[in-house]
Amino acid sequence: MVALPLAAVASTSAEGGWSGWWGAVSAPEAVSALRLSVLISIAAALVNAVLGTVTAWVLVRDDFRGKSLVNAVIDLPFALPTIVAGLTLLALYGPKSPVGINVAFTRTAIVLALLFVTLPFVVRTVQPVLLELDRESEEAARSLGAGELRVFSSIVLPNILPGVLSGVALAFARAVGEIGALVLISGNLPFKTEAASVFVFNHIQSGDQTGAAAVAVVMLAISFAVLLAIGGLRFLTTRHERA
Repeated sequence: MVALPLAAVASTSAEGGWSGWWGAVSAPEAVSALRLSVLISIAAALVNAVLGTVTAWVLVRDDFRGKSLVNAVIDLPFALPTIVAGLTLLALYGPKSPVGINVAFTRTAIVLALLFVTLPFVVRTVQPVLLELDRESEEAARSLGAGELRVFSSIVLPNILPGVLSGVALAFARAVGEIGALVLISGNLPFKTEAASVFVFNHIQSGDQTGAAAVAVVMLAISFAVLLAIGGLRFLTTRHERA
């Protein structure tokens, strides 16, 4: 289910030999698209590391009207077809924006789209950890005079950090390969707003499957490397639990 499709992509990318593969991934347009996707995906994952953690904290620790509705809305990007998400974002932040914000066909639009589709990953990986966190240690620290910032940095953050890292890794991997939410609102302008996923799609449409597969392999390698790196960080941050 997983290995065979990946092997097929790798095999297709190698049909032109090493020179053909390198020529496809080192072409200026391909390099620009890959750079844009990686940098904006990193930015979106880092922003959602903060926003997702804050959202998870509010959902777990606070009670307010409409909490169940907010909790359900968080999962909307999971259920919503990504092309519908792109159309929704275009209607909200496009030329006919009801809120007076027009960022369509800019890199800002790409960031907003990726923030939308990746926020649930951090929220849903941090939320269960917060639910299981023993709050007695927090109360004990407060009784000893520790402030809220000290309690969070010394007790809460070390416990939720593995969850945050997992969410960031998943968010980055999703952002690098996202296409549905970007294809409408980004404008797909080469060297400006063309993401790697859209670059691959365009080359498939034009009949260059080998070149598209070559760039897709690079995207897979980047995502896999990030997942491995985050997994290593998680291993280091949880080593005290295995001691």
